[in-house]
Amino acid sequence: MRKDDVVRLRHMLGAAEEALGFAQGRERRDLDQDRKLTLALVKEIEIIGEAAYQISDETKARLRDIPWDDIVGMRHRLVYAYFAINLDILGRRFRKICRCWRRDCAIS
Repeated sequence: MRKDDVVRLRHMLGAAEEALGFAQGRERRDLDQDRKLTLALVKEIEIIGEAAYQISDETKARLRDIPWDDIVGMRHRLVYAYFAINLDILGRRFRKICRCWRRDCAIS
């Protein structure tokens, strides 16, 4: 595996762990009520998505269980359609991303 990919995978894992920490003990309705939580999760998903976007095709082929296109697509959606973020979709995507790392998500 390329050294750059190892670094990016670590960034992805770190951002996922941060997001999980932010979401611990939270529920979906908290996204409506806590703007800081929402922005924190959006930022962490953007980081995960940007790192995923930069991962080489070879590494993506080796790690087929990770939904690369979904992760990158969510990042693009958050960055380019920041004005129309659907919090229900954000919550669902957050859970899906967390499952990639074999961790339970708090926001349900």
